[in-house]
Amino acid sequence: MPHGPAVARPALGNWSRRDMLKWGLAGGVAMATGLARPPKLPAAVSSKWLTVETIKRTTVQMPYREVPARAMARELPHWQYVEVCEVTLKSQVTGFGETLLYYTWGVPSDEAVARCEGQNAAELMWDDSLGAGLQIALFDAVARTLDVPVHALLGKKRYDRTPLSWWNIDMPPEDMASECALALKSGYSSYKTKGRPWFDLWKQLELAIQVVPESFKIDMDFNDTLLDAERAIPILKELDDLPQVDIWETPIPQKDLVGNHQIKEAVRAKVAMHYGNPDPWETLKADACDGFVVGGGATTLLNTAAVCAMAEKPFWLQLVGSQITAAFSLQCGGVFEQARWPAVNCHQLYQHDLLTAPITVSNGSAAVPDAPGLGFELNRDVLEKLKVAKPESRPEPQRLLETRWPDGRVMYLASNGTINFVLNRAIAAEMPYFVKGVTTRLVPDDGSARYRDLVQKSQKQPYFE
Repeated sequence: MPHGPAVARPALGNWSRRDMLKWGLAGGVAMATGLARPPKLPAAVSSKWLTVETIKRTTVQMPYREVPARAMARELPHWQYVEVCEVTLKSQVTGFGETLLYYTWGVPSDEAVARCEGQNAAELMWDDSLGAGLQIALFDAVARTLDVPVHALLGKKRYDRTPLSWWNIDMPPEDMASECALALKSGYSSYKTKGRPWFDLWKQLELAIQVVPESFKIDMDFNDTLLDAERAIPILKELDDLPQVDIWETPIPQKDLVGNHQIKEAVRAKVAMHYGNPDPWETLKADACDGFVVGGGATTLLNTAAVCAMAEKPFWLQLVGSQITAAFSLQCGGVFEQARWPAVNCHQLYQHDLLTAPITVSNGSAAVPDAPGLGFELNRDVLEKLKVAKPESRPEPQRLLETRWPDGRVMYLASNGTINFVLNRAIAAEMPYFVKGVTTRLVPDDGSARYRDLVQKSQKQPYFE
């Protein structure tokens, strides 16, 4: 609850939607609706069979496909490292989950694993502090032991199918167009990417819409880089003319609620913001977005979904990893009423599938499995083939980027140990704003003195030549 004088809560029978939102966001959702309270476990088997006997973790290095590899090598080479977690219960049933080690809401620690051993998995699985892979594995193991799908543990199934989006980081226009074409061929009807000032937005969309129909939707995440409403609105309104454009995510800093409201009112496409930044109640009062980006652990997801249902705000599930995480996302998407925007799982990046059967998408959606657990099986052959030692820290290969503008300006930026070493400069307005004709490439290390000199000059700030 917020600090300050106590405020009388309305009688339960007299709650308006506004009251539900206000008190729900302050912690009353579970009391008022029951939606955020974890469903009771069916009494299918004796609780003794739910005891955690063993936990095994395996790190794999997942190679990217050729086109996304060129872009991911530039900024996110560390997304290749996945930790697969297997939990075996006293029932002798094994459940599995995964953690994208260097991009997730929580990485299982040795202490978390030790805390689970010998304990009841059904009592553990709602604990978000355990981390992604361990929590998913617990849900899978419990559901398999009870012979029910994971969605039965999350709540009542609402949807037989749930929408999915193809994802790529920002890339040159030609590569983006080829990925949109592949997404369409693969059954998707939605593509999500990044909008960045070091690539030509206009050219990216111009080429992309040539290979997909008007019904195919493209969403762009700007991560604050449009900076403010005054500069953002003219660009977004121009691109709004393209029927494929559907959602703008975080065009400017989310704390600027007034600016985000102005953008929402000015553009045709929908505006999405990450749930919880800033306070959801303030975001809803300001009418700053059309819907949310939702992530986190199972308890966080359940509470967030309850608030979005009361607010009648759609969202997409942003649960990132390989196909294992996508399988868990399918189960969530089948239950949450407002999970109506295409989920972003990013599993399309990888060459290999960690499931024995692929997640099949048609007409933009995939079936929510009703088989026990996640509804998929772990591909142990691929797991063994890709197994590597867990890195002691996030891999940080040296990278040098070159950006060129039509007026002749050339900028260099070198990696400096931070993940968003390019993005942070754009957010800080330390590089030129969005213009047509800009290009960016990863400069190969040729071992020359010039390469080393450019790296040294551009690690702390953009270097213009």
